[in-house]
Amino acid sequence: MHKRIAVAEIELDDATGFIQKVGRVYVPEHFPVGIAVKKGVVDRAALNEWWADRSIPASRSGVRKALETLEITSTKMLLVRCYGLSLSDQYWICPEDASLTWDSVNFFDHGFSDDIGDVLFGAEKKADVLDFSSPDNTSDGNLKKRWKIIDGKRCLVKGGSNPFRQQPFNEVIAAGIMERLGIPHVSYEVIWNRGAPYSVCKDFITRDTELVPAWRILKTQKKSNNVSVYQHFINCCEELGIQDAIPFLDRMIVLDYIIANEDRHFNNFGMLREAETLKWIGFAPIYDSGSSLGYDKTPMQIHAEKDVVCKPFKNHHTEQLKLVSDFSWIDFDRLEDADRLIESVLTAEGAEEYMDEARIRAIEGSVKRRIEYLFRFAKSRMPVQEYSTEDDVEENVAADYVPETDL
Repeated sequence: MHKRIAVAEIELDDATGFIQKVGRVYVPEHFPVGIAVKKGVVDRAALNEWWADRSIPASRSGVRKALETLEITSTKMLLVRCYGLSLSDQYWICPEDASLTWDSVNFFDHGFSDDIGDVLFGAEKKADVLDFSSPDNTSDGNLKKRWKIIDGKRCLVKGGSNPFRQQPFNEVIAAGIMERLGIPHVSYEVIWNRGAPYSVCKDFITRDTELVPAWRILKTQKKSNNVSVYQHFINCCEELGIQDAIPFLDRMIVLDYIIANEDRHFNNFGMLREAETLKWIGFAPIYDSGSSLGYDKTPMQIHAEKDVVCKPFKNHHTEQLKLVSDFSWIDFDRLEDADRLIESVLTAEGAEEYMDEARIRAIEGSVKRRIEYLFRFAKSRMPVQEYSTEDDVEENVAADYVPETDL
């Protein structure tokens, strides 16, 4: 189902949760973006890939213990328990002959259980029967996360990785930098639970819209070997009628350079569209920037700026910066207080357990150097003539993190 639209009949394997068979196709254009349908025949392997991506990854921190607690062998089985419903899009599955409707089961209009989120955050199994009706069953990513309804708003709560638990703080810093540069973004705040920091943000998807990750956009066309990853993505956007890809990517690449983001893979940015009309709205506000600012490195490593991973287009940030076509939108005066922004976030109450003076100064120094380099680069940059395949990223997967064993 795509909201209220019946898309196709599928048969799921009871033991694995995989799609065994795709039967009658009703509305092929409403299949997830990047799923080929030719003469009524669906690419079942591609559909299973999309379905698997919808589940909690096996690499998620704490997921093994959670599966033991839930007495379930695979996270894909959790998808079936909640009909595949999500707070990121409007896709779901309706059992045959069931009287369910999207209006009666969706998580945008109705509450949901905290049971799965509690277990994913390390709680023991309750004596009562668990309620599996939760969008936590369809949350991706490797860091510990859950959905909560806070003051009537659907909010995503997300942890950090050992040893510094820095990602929640980084989200606030990245949002502050984007605010200064006028880049559309998701706002974050830090909350505390059992002495550990978590980032919180409101869901930017509504009951009428959905997020289409950039990874799905890439799947709409086959890439030629002589075409760069960047150019291929632009080509896919143009073919789909998605506007303003280059200005958006300019801003995202500049942000990721400033904060030395190491995990901007193709599922960490995307487009918005109307679920029922399939009309493209535009690029989603930038979100999920926590794996940055040397989040897993020592102060000396942050200062040296070695081993900084880059995604999604190039392996090195300085090479990726060369893809930017226009720097005129950057107001460098607005970045003069970046060090004060960083200090205010990293010295907030509770942060001292994870942040020491040397670490804070190293982060401030790194950002300052990057802004200075960006200023010089922007002044001397010649217009981009062509997009080379040199230094292209070969795969875009989420970063692995040190498990949060003490939560």
